[in-house]
Amino acid sequence: MNPIIISKQKFPSPNPEIELSIITYLVEGLKVKGLLAEPRNADIYDGFLYLRGGIKNVGKVRPARIVQFASEGFIVFAPFYRGNQGGEGNEDFAGEDREDAFSGFELLRSHQRVKNVHIFGFSRGGVMALLTGITFPDAASVVTWGGVSDMSLTYVERKDLRRMMKRVIGGTPAKVPEQYQYRTPLYDIEKLRPPVLIIHGRRDINVSVEHAYRLEKRLKDLNKKVECWYFDQYTHYFPPAINRQIVADLTLWMKKQAD
Repeated sequence: MNPIIISKQKFPSPNPEIELSIITYLVEGLKVKGLLAEPRNADIYDGFLYLRGGIKNVGKVRPARIVQFASEGFIVFAPFYRGNQGGEGNEDFAGEDREDAFSGFELLRSHQRVKNVHIFGFSRGGVMALLTGITFPDAASVVTWGGVSDMSLTYVERKDLRRMMKRVIGGTPAKVPEQYQYRTPLYDIEKLRPPVLIIHGRRDINVSVEHAYRLEKRLKDLNKKVECWYFDQYTHYFPPAINRQIVADLTLWMKKQAD
């Protein structure tokens, strides 16, 4: 089913070759917003669903980052998630707001210039990417960079997020274990079909590398196609030059999966 796009408004682009637009689309009756990046030509491209990390104003979609991926030869769509930047509803940290990602995938899939659709998640966007990949077996690939894979582990590791998580999710992992399991794709990962690339810095204290290890183990136990790029010296954020190189490398990896 094609998502209903309510409006498309031009947005200033830092790259004259890439056109940016704010998209307002309908998800479960809510008007949700996101950023669309399209190369300024009539060519056909693979689609790239960019799933941001954080929540609310932390980890907001950055136009320059979206343009960076589009410049590698993709049409990119990045949902802001419900309740953000003028969108209706409230984010619930990979709960019902996963529908915003699912509709974003369908938005790209129905785009007249898109052939294959890849899924990318950073940080909290890691669970969103995996959940989307589970839901859409025709996805060309899934990449998770510094990505969360186990929501209960995030609660344990991030004392600074516990108050928010209890409020948004409805309690602690001990009190509402089913809600944390619902938000943890490891439990349904056997349904995942597309190949997966895991990128993680071993010094990451925002999302520990244990998230990557758990995901890697589950995928390998199930004989799923997975590749892992671990970086001993880096944290959650990589130096700009290294970041640019990894963007080039991961987008090349994506294109190979779609061949």
